[in-house]
Amino acid sequence: MRQAWRWFGPKAGVSLDNVRQAGATDIVSALHEVPIGEAWTIAQVHERKSLIESTPAGRTPLTWSVVESIPIPDAVKRLGGAAKHEIAAWIASMEALAANDIKVICYNFMPVVDWCRTDLDYVTPTGSTAMRFDHNVFAVFDLHILQRDGAENDYSKADREIAGDLYNAMGAQEIAELTRNIASALPGSTTEPLTIPAFRDRLETYSGIDANRLRQHLIEFLEVVTPVADELGVKLTLHPDDPPRSLFGLPRIASTEADYAALFDAVPSPANGMCLCTGSLGVRTDNDLPKIARHFASRIHFTHLRATTREGDGRSFHEAAHLEGDVDMVAVLRELLTEDRKRDKANSIIFRSDHGHRMLDDLNKDVTPGYPAIGRLRGLAELRGIIHALDASALA
Repeated sequence: MRQAWRWFGPKAGVSLDNVRQAGATDIVSALHEVPIGEAWTIAQVHERKSLIESTPAGRTPLTWSVVESIPIPDAVKRLGGAAKHEIAAWIASMEALAANDIKVICYNFMPVVDWCRTDLDYVTPTGSTAMRFDHNVFAVFDLHILQRDGAENDYSKADREIAGDLYNAMGAQEIAELTRNIASALPGSTTEPLTIPAFRDRLETYSGIDANRLRQHLIEFLEVVTPVADELGVKLTLHPDDPPRSLFGLPRIASTEADYAALFDAVPSPANGMCLCTGSLGVRTDNDLPKIARHFASRIHFTHLRATTREGDGRSFHEAAHLEGDVDMVAVLRELLTEDRKRDKANSIIFRSDHGHRMLDDLNKDVTPGYPAIGRLRGLAELRGIIHALDASALA
């Protein structure tokens, strides 16, 4: 398996030498500066690729091997195959990547909001900080800040009472921070930052779109895109919903093993693949991660390895250290390595240590939420240790 690192570009505060020192050989990146829906050009991709792969004398080479992500425009999620212009632009971006020999693309199909957290600096018992999703605080935003029509129907009486008490105890600064965390798009998001009025308007555009219809729109997108991807030798890897459940009354269609099976059955193209994110899928108690890895092994081309700890009734959770929490990382890696040994090096599974606790010197730095260097370095080192141990055991 190939060790990768998500790099947000030269202004992100983590240098390519930092990546080398962490032990990664592959880069996961994107042209985040290009507006959503606008086609990437061969020249733009080549410029970023040259920046990553032009190796100074004496340095370890790096390879830009995964794009995360080419955002799926909102029109595709709402209209499916009828969004012809947006799909054509997406294909043009994929062609620009393939022309630069970048053949793995991670994407998601979450409507309106991408990955979502209520707290970006939840203090852990070690003094490091992690990201957290608090169901009750999320309800505060939905019921009292966003004031979404019909939101009260999605919460029990007890939930509504708790949210009301929390909201009444919040100051203006806390309300502003919560709004920023949820509505302003977290790093790497493939959705746009929204004001509260714009948020309500965007939700309204999904009126009448249920899970079956949203799934059909993704299938229509894949039916157009995968034939081109097959010709180009590109693998598309769908990232799970994060968290893997409905938010704001919106459907989510990549939350369970059954969700992925339905998509693979509908579009059996070899290009139609999966990004196995253990943290996202691991939030649900009904997701058996080793089983999912085994079931979809041949379709896994990219994986995010991280752990989460469910709290209370499981609706709240926080990001755990990579070998802690509710994810059996050893069992997952055992399944991934079994598949990886069947492949040649060029098609090896690419993984990255996803997210990481903010710790040590990063506590005093302005870091990208979820992506501090030291926490991810710790995670990558721990994952690498498991891989070495499992490889040695397999050879014994």
